[in-house]
Amino acid sequence: MSALPNLGENTDKSQEPKHRMVHPCNFRYAGRLSNENARFLAALHERFALSVTNALELYLGASLRLKLISLEQLALADYVSGITPNSYILPCALGLMDSSCLIDIEISLILPIIDLLLGGDGAPGADWHELTEIDEEIMRSVTSLLIGELERCWRALNVSLTASHCVKPAMVQQIVPANEKLVLLRFEMTIGEAVGGSFTIALPTPFVGFLLRHLKRSQSKKLTTARLHRPSLRERILDCEYTVSADVVQMRALLKDLVDLRPGAILKTNTSVKRPARLTVDGVELFEALPVRDGGFKAAQVTARVQDPTIRNEQL
Repeated sequence: MSALPNLGENTDKSQEPKHRMVHPCNFRYAGRLSNENARFLAALHERFALSVTNALELYLGASLRLKLISLEQLALADYVSGITPNSYILPCALGLMDSSCLIDIEISLILPIIDLLLGGDGAPGADWHELTEIDEEIMRSVTSLLIGELERCWRALNVSLTASHCVKPAMVQQIVPANEKLVLLRFEMTIGEAVGGSFTIALPTPFVGFLLRHLKRSQSKKLTTARLHRPSLRERILDCEYTVSADVVQMRALLKDLVDLRPGAILKTNTSVKRPARLTVDGVELFEALPVRDGGFKAAQVTARVQDPTIRNEQL
């Protein structure tokens, strides 16, 4: 009588359930920038601050300094609640996706800039009035310059920014989705010695992720290209052409012998045939050499190296 198999045992080990790895997730930190990405983004826009400083100094005709002071990620409501009253807020549509970034300049900077554009000295004023349509029109040239520098900073994306009209802080929530997180690049701008204020660029978090992926990809391509073999300077110079000559130097001849020279005549140089010529490279005497023949070609047989290479006078 044969024994029946134990049906309670699973004889196929491949069908054994696999253990899944479960990790805790804190949704409050989902989508936040890593320290590495934050450093990369900060370094990128520090270069942007330098280029804007140079461009605005030339355009305004005044000393100016723009410095990145912080990079943070905030919910839209937190950002709106911290906007300074009467700030210049300019939405700029991103051509790559259906979203906009915001350029936020404090009123303490706007009025001195307008004063400089109108021919004033840019001194800080005590009356911080609400910006008029004329003020916004005057500022358009400055914001166009800022947008151009941003596009150059993000040139790896080939992104095109389209500026809209200035908006009030309460209208920002109509432009940016309420559940959107913004990455804020805060700059400190100083005009002259007395004027200072904050200049902020607010970027949607999805756009920042898109920007970082493409910039890192383009950077990795550059590094890959840099790792390819490039000939050293020594290897490259070996393919360069130089003028080489084998001459009998410091010969002496009478002027009347030179005057009487004709085709077919022989000029006596009063130099021994045993005296070697000098092999020169681009006018620099490097070797002693003897004239010889190599088949059907003239050649020079190097005999010794010149101890103190000198440049021929006729080459100077």
